[in-house]
Amino acid sequence: MVLPVSIRDVAARAKVSVGTVSNVLNRPEVVAPATRDRVLDAIVELGFVRNDAARQLRTGTPRAIGLVVLDVGNPFFTDVARGVEDTAGDAGHAVILCNSDESVQREARHVELLAEQRVHGVLITPVDTGLAPVRRLRERGISVVLLDHPTTDPHLCAVAVDDRAGGEAAVTHLLAEGYERIVMVNGPSRIHQARQRHEGAVNAVRKAGRGAGVLEELKVPALNVVSGQRAGERLLARPRRTRPDAVFCANDLLALGLLQVLVRAGVRVPWEIAIVGYDDIDFAAAAAVPLTSVRQPRQLIGRTAAELVIEETMRPAEHEHRHVLFAPELVVRESSRRVQRVRRRDK
Repeated sequence: MVLPVSIRDVAARAKVSVGTVSNVLNRPEVVAPATRDRVLDAIVELGFVRNDAARQLRTGTPRAIGLVVLDVGNPFFTDVARGVEDTAGDAGHAVILCNSDESVQREARHVELLAEQRVHGVLITPVDTGLAPVRRLRERGISVVLLDHPTTDPHLCAVAVDDRAGGEAAVTHLLAEGYERIVMVNGPSRIHQARQRHEGAVNAVRKAGRGAGVLEELKVPALNVVSGQRAGERLLARPRRTRPDAVFCANDLLALGLLQVLVRAGVRVPWEIAIVGYDDIDFAAAAAVPLTSVRQPRQLIGRTAAELVIEETMRPAEHEHRHVLFAPELVVRESSRRVQRVRRRDK
């Protein structure tokens, strides 16, 4: 068995002390250029690879940040994670990705694991609004940035999108297009995004001067494709005269599951039922009926959150907690356009 090259081997090849090699690796500016070049040549010749894990245990400064999201299978969070990884990688940090699967228990286990790993900081989309995992991390001296979850706490950074505005834009669009019976397929109220998007939808109805009966909320257990399919089955089980003429889904996965069921049942979208989603993931535009959706700047959210947590951990004296709130954008496609609906009826 070939033993790995050690720092002592490098020191012997370069004819310097172990301390000098350590300085070249960690504080190269304190080493004379000629000596530094000799050490670097020895590192290349011997194929030395520094043991960052051991170095982190000695110094207590791990170069990793944790990322805890609600559903790693949701392309929204995949794109957010890409933004986090790009920024963290440029700063020399690794990213440990954790999936809470919308479970408080799983989230707690991940938070404990990240704390044991002594990560620099954690980006988290909390399952519950109580923010218990955030408190546990901060008690251990770990920096935390709330991801896709706004806050008024002056001691925390947060990066999110204005979900109230997004929900309002979606339902305002449907009302303007002439739809009169709108169902919002929504997740559990404990999920901040679900609650905020519903509040926005209610605001749209109120601002339009319409009665409360225009908007109905249909709760589902999770924000995924299967829940969207189940919601579609429940709507189709209703007598035709009581079905909605439009559905606003709390995210695109719900909308895509719903669309799949409606298309299979021969329901014409949008002529019989219009659909609006949320997130504008890549699959939205590529759906069988291109999906109207509320767009979020997914990678920008991830990059901004990573910048904040790295700044807080690396330059705490200069860091100021900030609450970044991006504006959503409604992207209108065929799944909700009233003009398409009218033309089909005229044929």
